[in-house]
Amino acid sequence: MEDKKERALLVGLNITSTARRIDDIDIDESMEELKELTKAAGAEVVGSITQNRQSRDAAYYIGKGKVEELRAYCESLGATMVIFNDELSGAHIRNIEEIVGIKVIDRTTLILDIFAQRALSKEGKLQVELAQLKYRLPRLYGMGGEMSRTGAGIGTRGPGEQKLEVDKRHILNKAADIRRELKEVKKNRETQRVQRMKSNMPIVALVGYTNAGKSTLLNELIKTHKDYDAQKEVMAKDMLFATLDVTLRKALLPNKKEFLVVDTVGFVSKLPHDLVEAFKATLEEVQYADLILHVIDATNSSYELQKKTTESVLKELKADDKPTILVYNKIDRLDLDIYPKNTDDVVYISAKKGINMEKLLYMIEEALMNNTYPVTLLLPYDKGHIFSRIKDKYNVENFEYGEVGITVDVNLEEEDYNMYKEYILEK
Repeated sequence: MEDKKERALLVGLNITSTARRIDDIDIDESMEELKELTKAAGAEVVGSITQNRQSRDAAYYIGKGKVEELRAYCESLGATMVIFNDELSGAHIRNIEEIVGIKVIDRTTLILDIFAQRALSKEGKLQVELAQLKYRLPRLYGMGGEMSRTGAGIGTRGPGEQKLEVDKRHILNKAADIRRELKEVKKNRETQRVQRMKSNMPIVALVGYTNAGKSTLLNELIKTHKDYDAQKEVMAKDMLFATLDVTLRKALLPNKKEFLVVDTVGFVSKLPHDLVEAFKATLEEVQYADLILHVIDATNSSYELQKKTTESVLKELKADDKPTILVYNKIDRLDLDIYPKNTDDVVYISAKKGINMEKLLYMIEEALMNNTYPVTLLLPYDKGHIFSRIKDKYNVENFEYGEVGITVDVNLEEEDYNMYKEYILEK
């Protein structure tokens, strides 16, 4: 028998004082995003309320009077849980639960729950569990007896699910164990990275807001490769955080040179800091990328704020100075007669419909070839090992056997250019 869906009432606080940051996401759009997150976690949204206040209430967050109203609203709608759009303290959760009489969670718990459901790899599960423990630690005392609530549903499951009356020491010990395990996983990943770097294959990382279409784009890019197999495609669904684990796949540039595409976890506004910290290890793949494709959902009215959210996370990862192409996706859904004009580092595409994909590939090629030198080499026959190396590394197809050696047209990276200068034919 299928589990009955939890019925969630959503609550947002709109700070009306001048202290509110100018770049804060609009409350209506933020609440709409909370609704999508709630659905992604598997609950049914039965209602939504927003409270305007000059500031947060110290004891009840939205004020005791509003919480009393909230209780009556929950009863009328048959809600089984309340989800707040911001991060709450343990005391806030305890105080509100005492009045409304049903489970209260915040946006952070909701996002952690989605990650707990979606993480597939051992590393992903460990990272989510570590973030859950770090989130619960300061709330042990604030929530008092409520920390011992057990049962199923959002906020209680996933790798971090265990009896919540665990004391501080147990959480700290568990967190230390997870960090040790993650160190081992990191060593293995570093070994794999060294092997990849030895192959000198350029790396292109896909980053962006969740549900911007990164996975769909990856699936289209890998179709260019001669070894393409439909089984290598990743799950691409129209939902928040459809994929969490980093994926690497091979693709081919128009000049037949191979490159690696890295799909990364999507971002979201108010992404819990502990989660950013936990996934930094996974996201560090971005730091080793030669090029970043920042994928943006062109149909989202808040795309500028989403763009800023992604840029701030890239800055945290110290990857904000990488060569970047802004890829505005889903233009097939825009009601336009003429699409905006592409520039050197901005392209408008539809990964799903294949619009401007060829243009994007040429832009990737140009960006990756920026630090290369187009040359013609004449390699003597006794230097066959050099020819084999260049042919494998650069997927060379334009070469000719002559009387004194092999003539090769190739775009050399700077290191190889300096190494094989003596064989360059002057034109």
